[in-house]
Amino acid sequence: MSSFMEAVRPGLRLLSTVCLYLAGLGVVMMTAIIGWQVFARYVLNDTPSWSEPLSLQLMSWFILLGAAVGVRESVHLGLDIVRHAMPAPVKRIMDLVSLALVSAFGVAMSFYGAKLAMGTWTARIPVLGWPGGVDFFPLIAGGALIAIFALERFIDTLIATPKTEPELEAEVI
Repeated sequence: MSSFMEAVRPGLRLLSTVCLYLAGLGVVMMTAIIGWQVFARYVLNDTPSWSEPLSLQLMSWFILLGAAVGVRESVHLGLDIVRHAMPAPVKRIMDLVSLALVSAFGVAMSFYGAKLAMGTWTARIPVLGWPGGVDFFPLIAGGALIAIFALERFIDTLIATPKTEPELEAEVI
């Protein structure tokens, strides 16, 4: 399993980096669109009708791509007070359970997002003219990425060699 993880890790690292840059690009594009909307409304007195739905679409993408990268990099919000008080074997079990739940949540997001996309495909987003199901593409992709990255961390935690108490104490310092 360790050799498999070493083989796929560069691809997952690249995928994570691409997601991070796409999320950053989405933030910049959304900022530009909102800036144009404000300028057009207050200076030109002609608000573009497409700016709000498009900026919401971009916001969905950069939030879910960023969340997936956060899962991979372990920088998402967590309450670790109880975990830090536990011995190393219990911490490991807690981490495995947590990562399994996050992965299952990502799969559920993707699955139900796909069902929502199929169920709303015939509707149209009025101003953009896109099928309504497009609104759920970020949920599908973000859920799949969250599941993949959580599974990567789950496997890493599962195959990791447990640390001794002196090693754990050295990490704290």
